[in-house]
Amino acid sequence: MATVYIETTIVSYLTAKPSSQVVAAARQVLTRQWWDQDRLHYDLVTSQYVLDEASRGDSQFVRLRLDALTDIPLLDLPDDIPELARELLARSVLPPKARLDALHIAVAAFHGVEYLLTWNCTHIANARILPRVDAALGDLGYPTPVICTPEEMVGDAFAIE
Repeated sequence: MATVYIETTIVSYLTAKPSSQVVAAARQVLTRQWWDQDRLHYDLVTSQYVLDEASRGDSQFVRLRLDALTDIPLLDLPDDIPELARELLARSVLPPKARLDALHIAVAAFHGVEYLLTWNCTHIANARILPRVDAALGDLGYPTPVICTPEEMVGDAFAIE
């Protein structure tokens, strides 16, 4: 089965109280649909960076986010990963304030994860940034994961198994 890196925004939308904002509500529905139906077609992984992020905020929602992540294996974080993230920032692939986003990309690339699933469309799943991510990772000898949102993976009848 293909591997999917679960980034923090996924469990945030999954466990948040229902939103009254149309876009956020739609993202919650799509995330829940992917989580309930489609994730079974993939091997899920995450990282300590996600656990650290998910541990911040309201204690009720922290518990829900961490519960959702409980059975998902954590990828190792060797020193190469922060170095790769620093290189992405140094090459202006992402802005300096997006250090944690660079770390998520670096973890997935370093481990050869096929998909990075996120709702972060500012610095991760962004059509203007993705070509720079791909070029930089290619230059550095790392594969680029398919960076996408649950909307792009819902109802995936052709999931790689």
